[in-house]
Amino acid sequence: MAELAALEDPKARAVNERHGDDHGVNLGKLRALAKRLKTRQDLADRLWETGDTAARLLALLICRPKAFGRDELDSMLRGARAPKVHDWLVNYVVKKSPHAEELRLAWTADPDPVVASAGWALTTERVAKRPDGLDLDGLLDVVEAEMKDAPDRLQWAMNHCLARIGIEHPEHRARALDIGERLEVLKHYPTPPGCTSPFAPVWITEMVRREEGA
Repeated sequence: MAELAALEDPKARAVNERHGDDHGVNLGKLRALAKRLKTRQDLADRLWETGDTAARLLALLICRPKAFGRDELDSMLRGARAPKVHDWLVNYVVKKSPHAEELRLAWTADPDPVVASAGWALTTERVAKRPDGLDLDGLLDVVEAEMKDAPDRLQWAMNHCLARIGIEHPEHRARALDIGERLEVLKHYPTPPGCTSPFAPVWITEMVRREEGA
């Protein structure tokens, strides 16, 4: 904890706080610290228990994803309100867990939109890598009906799923583009030069262009 405190950077904290994250540690330095520590499940557990955002991020980098039980991961997600902790928990731990599919189904149906957003993130992973068994038309039905008025983090996750369906599955691309055009979600999202807009029609079109160009 003392070492993490020494890595605190007021400028990094100011940037992170604009995105809802209450920590000031440069993530490159945090990753370097994790690389030095290597896998330490015992330390990861203790760091997580502190509740400190930087400590929890470090815990997620040095833990063993398969060491956590299903209920433990569920509890961790519900307690992970900082966006970066939530994102890393889903992407670095839950996606590698044998409980990922069970949690995907439970979280997607959860009334808490932040929890539901984690379910949609796991669904997006399946859309891209293991789509067999998914009802893609059904997913598009839900996106079409609910994304426009969804809270920000849930809306972002649903939009990512919409884009991934359009990118990965040509038979659903026209409908995905149509839904994106009509709902206009993230159409005016500020996008830095050289980056692709998260507006689904632009995102889908650009990624398909790159893949076909390759």
